[in-house]
Amino acid sequence: MLIIDDEPQIRRVVRVALDGEATSLLEAGTAAGGVALAIAERPDLIILDLGLPDGDGRAICRALRAQTRAPIVVLTARHTDAEKVALFDAGADDYVTKPFSSDELRARVRAHLRRASGALQADAPGPFAAGDAVIDFAVPSVTRAGADVHLTRTEWALLRALVGHEGRTLTHAQLFRAVWGNGSGDAQQYLRVYIRNLRRKLEADPVRPQLLVTEPGVGYRFVRPPPE
Repeated sequence: MLIIDDEPQIRRVVRVALDGEATSLLEAGTAAGGVALAIAERPDLIILDLGLPDGDGRAICRALRAQTRAPIVVLTARHTDAEKVALFDAGADDYVTKPFSSDELRARVRAHLRRASGALQADAPGPFAAGDAVIDFAVPSVTRAGADVHLTRTEWALLRALVGHEGRTLTHAQLFRAVWGNGSGDAQQYLRVYIRNLRRKLEADPVRPQLLVTEPGVGYRFVRPPPE
C-alpha cells in the first residue's frame, strides 16, 4: 500500500489507521516520488492527497492510473459535485473528505482491497451471485430465486459497464458514453430511468439498493456484497 502526502503528520495518521490492513506501507512526500514508487513497487492500493506542492492532484491521479490498476483513494478538502466528478474522471476510485475519520478510511480501504482481490471482469464466462440474483454475461442471463429475469439490450450494456468496473464509481458521462456512444441527450435523466429499472429487477429492496449504488451528483457504482 502506498501513501502519497507531503505532510508527515497526515502520513502518520493514515499509517496508524491502516495498521494491520496491509503487509507493507510505502510513503512518499512528493508527487514525483509517489509515481516512481507506484511504478517500482506496484502497491495494491494508493492513498493520494490532492494538496501536493509539486503537482496538480488530478494530473497526478491520471499519471498513476496510466501506470496501475490499483485502487486510488483520494484525500481531499474539496466538496463540490464538479470536483468529485473531475476526480473520478481522472481515475480515482474513491475519496475521503478531510478531516476524515480513521474508521471510515479503514473501512473504505478494506472494501477496495476486497473488491480488487476478487474483482470480476464483465466478460468472465461463469455466473456469479450478486445478492439474491445470479448474473451470467456469457449466456447472457439473470435469475432470481430460480426465476428468469429479462433485461433489455440497453440494460445489459449498462450492467456490463458497471460490473466491469466493480467497486469504482463511473460518472454519468462515462456511463452515457459506454452505453449510448456519442448519442446526445440528458445523461442523468437517461441513467436514472435505466438504473431504476435495473434495481427493480436485481435488488432485493430497490428502495435501499445494495448492488447499484448512487454517488450523488456524480454517477453510479456496482458493489457485490460479500458471501454470507
